[in-house]
Amino acid sequence: MAERSFKAEVQKLRLGEGEVFHGEGILAVTKALLQAGVAYVGGYQGSPISHLMDVFADANELMQELGVHFESSASEATAAAMLAASVNYPLRGAVAWKSVVGTNVASDALSNIASGGVTGGALVIVGEDYGEGSSIMQERTHAFAMKSQMWLLDPRPNHSLVVDLVEKAFQLSEASNTPVLFELRVRGCHQTGTFRARDNRRPPLTVSEAAENPNRDVSRIVLPPASFQHEIEKVEQRWPAAIRFIQENRLNEHFGAAEGEVGVIVQGGLFNTLNRALELLGLSDPFGNARLPIYVLNAAYPLIPDEVRDFCVGKRAVLMVEEGQPEFIEHELNTLLRRADLQTKVVGKAVFPRAGEYTGAVLSDALVKFLAEWTPELAPAAEAIPPAPLTPADVPARPPGFCTGCPERPIFSAMKLVQRELGQFHVSADIGCHLFSILPPFHIGNTTMGYGLGTAGASAFKPRDKRAIAIMGDGGFWHNGLTSGIGNAVFNNDDNVTIIVDNGYSAATGGQDILSSQAHNAIRRTKHPIEKAVRGIGVTWAKTITRTYDVARMRDILMEALTSKDKGPKVIVAQSECQLNRQRRVKPAMQKAVKAGKRVVRERFGVDPDTCTGDHSCIRLSGCPSLTIKPNPDPLRQDPIAHVENSCVGCGVCGEVSHAAVLCPSFYKAEIVINPTRWDRLRDRTRGWLIGAWQRRAERAFARRAF
Repeated sequence: MAERSFKAEVQKLRLGEGEVFHGEGILAVTKALLQAGVAYVGGYQGSPISHLMDVFADANELMQELGVHFESSASEATAAAMLAASVNYPLRGAVAWKSVVGTNVASDALSNIASGGVTGGALVIVGEDYGEGSSIMQERTHAFAMKSQMWLLDPRPNHSLVVDLVEKAFQLSEASNTPVLFELRVRGCHQTGTFRARDNRRPPLTVSEAAENPNRDVSRIVLPPASFQHEIEKVEQRWPAAIRFIQENRLNEHFGAAEGEVGVIVQGGLFNTLNRALELLGLSDPFGNARLPIYVLNAAYPLIPDEVRDFCVGKRAVLMVEEGQPEFIEHELNTLLRRADLQTKVVGKAVFPRAGEYTGAVLSDALVKFLAEWTPELAPAAEAIPPAPLTPADVPARPPGFCTGCPERPIFSAMKLVQRELGQFHVSADIGCHLFSILPPFHIGNTTMGYGLGTAGASAFKPRDKRAIAIMGDGGFWHNGLTSGIGNAVFNNDDNVTIIVDNGYSAATGGQDILSSQAHNAIRRTKHPIEKAVRGIGVTWAKTITRTYDVARMRDILMEALTSKDKGPKVIVAQSECQLNRQRRVKPAMQKAVKAGKRVVRERFGVDPDTCTGDHSCIRLSGCPSLTIKPNPDPLRQDPIAHVENSCVGCGVCGEVSHAAVLCPSFYKAEIVINPTRWDRLRDRTRGWLIGAWQRRAERAFARRAF
């Protein structure tokens, strides 16, 4: 169950010639693919293109009508290998994933297809996850494009342009026999806009028809001596063809003044932010009518020597707006200008930060510095410069954490309890929600090496008295962990413990179904147990706990795995449904039942203020967002007491932790009954009368003792 359904929105993909399309960027890209006659699509979810994969899945019926094949790929490597269909056949194919991590995973297949080349258009849509909202290491796809000589498009965030460039990207790929990287930044994915639609096109050749008429060209296979010829083709044929196509079709754009002593060269994806900074400085308007020339690189690689020369001729300096490092484009600009015998100064990282996202404030500051030095007449007056933005030091730190009711929280609560008895362990973490364990209040996790590599990250540790622990999610397990982690551990007889967090979905990427999901999926096969898979490749010590909220049980199984006399890898499958996905399913059903007048019971937990001592051990072992503090009602006590807010979803882990750790008996469970029956009301009145009677009796007894 994906975090968002696009069942209604995908109906817009049926719009025909001349109709106006209005929607998010990911929907616009999907519509562009169908208009371009794509034959197959695939990919692996990950921000910021997770929803693109959800759109593909929800549009599967339309794709089938058009003869388009869709695969929800097991990994980015699997998706990249799909592009093999475009090597020998005139099939247009598109795959998508998060970059740079996904590009790293796909690198073997990408290098092969970039070497051998393609016949049909091959498009790789990469969600560039760089900057303040990123969850990964800060690297750029640009480096991979240069390494493998795959052309890189970085479109200006504008629906009409993006849709047009999808078609042009296929044509560029076919004209140069080279796969094309199509970079979508987070704003480009989720911005809303309009464009004039065209009719969807059935692919001239479907994948089924291609399979029925196989074609073979041994010169496209990466094997000597063909592989040596491929490199020559890249330089002597494909590169010139790409430059010619980009130039003739004017993929790059010009904005602002036609002439000027200075100018700006900018990556296409950064144009909107640049223009906003210029607008705030009084040097542009919302439509890009700037007072200085701007050259927009929608094709970020390769650069077009003639276009660069023509833009820079007669200018004293140009500002190169290139986010990230190293400054590949800035270096190449200097090379091209020297070759053209132009002395135009290229100013880039001299006024920009070498690293980090180029926000409007960063761009504004760099523009002021550049203009003040090279064209003071355009430099804004001091009063026109926007105030400095808040810095990280001005904003209180708010570390991310597990959601309310997350089934992964009790796993780490149990680990904390085990650590109290056995001491600290080396914990090899993995990519996924469970990585939040490295932060307060758990502080669990020493390293993380990549998606599904938790067990592999612990493989160097050969324990004598203390085993290492590896954490892995179910998404990472099916992506990479089964072979690289568990299979490797079996083969090498590693004596460590792996906890596989089985929450039923690829939860961190948006709740997509995977092989072990328990939900029924109409177009995919699910319900394949993880324990069965690990036993199938040789693990002999494997146990599944079906309710992670049972902290005591979780603690005992983990203790058993760490102290067992059995040698070899040990696997614990910790199974409970992702609470976010559960609430997406349960809440609408509950609201529907309430509106229909049906009896609905909602559980939540609370803390008895008279019993709580205020030591907050429950918070330190849980960290639930619903568990907080409030003033102590006892005037003789100063410490605030624990309190459960109304956002509680009734998972019970706070009470489970307190009881497993033998902390205190202050937690209680309450049932909130909506639309109660007559029996509910009678029972409530009876309980109220009995409790009141006992309290009055206790008060009288206390009063007698006091006298």
